[in-house]
Amino acid sequence: MVPCDVASSEDYTSLAAEINKAHPNTKVIGYPYKFANEEDTLTLIDDVLNAWGRLDVWVTSSGLLGPPSIEETSPDDLQKCFEANSMAPFFALKYAPPAMAKTTSKGNYPNAAPKGQKYGSIAVVSSVASTYGGCWGPCFTMSSHAALGVVRAGVATLKGTGVRINCISPGQIDVGVDLQGFDMRGLSSQLPPASLQSEKAQREHIGLERAGLPQEVGRVAGFLASGFSSYITGANLVVDGGASVMNPLTVPI
Repeated sequence: MVPCDVASSEDYTSLAAEINKAHPNTKVIGYPYKFANEEDTLTLIDDVLNAWGRLDVWVTSSGLLGPPSIEETSPDDLQKCFEANSMAPFFALKYAPPAMAKTTSKGNYPNAAPKGQKYGSIAVVSSVASTYGGCWGPCFTMSSHAALGVVRAGVATLKGTGVRINCISPGQIDVGVDLQGFDMRGLSSQLPPASLQSEKAQREHIGLERAGLPQEVGRVAGFLASGFSSYITGANLVVDGGASVMNPLTVPI
């Protein structure tokens, strides 16, 4: 199931159809809901359990940049960024583990394989701004740090549950969004995001000399969802092509 924020302008139905066609053994179901809404999150979990009787993996990927400078940042802007960037991970930590602890015997649910052991994996997709400052404006940095804080707090919280929680921090990822002409106030000393990054800048500042692809982030999420990462929890996997290692003070997002 792929939950999508109801505020998103993307046509999630066509995306689901495209993925189902490319991967016929995988069934993708779009599910619009508000990421930062507690009631919507609980309803989603109930619907998953009612349909399949089990929940194994929860990947939360939501984000809001916020204003680029402190002068333009209001308390309301900060609140919105915390809701978008760290509230969804908090709800995942609070409500997904009890659902992941639910076991299912064979034959109880026609759509699910039996689950005889309590286990699960939560992956929080954040940003390199979770550990560095100056990637964008203050709202984004503070709320991204909070998302990683949820992951680190979750290790002790989940002790004994069999549920793991980890963070994925992407750097510059080419998502096909054109930001030419984007408001650059407050960013004179920072590397701009997305398509404002020239190929020349990518070669200079990124170890692999290019922007990453969404599927490369997705593969990291797949790794954290699988048994290959069974002894990894509380980690922050940086997916930035080596940019933060080369340029820790100027990390492109």
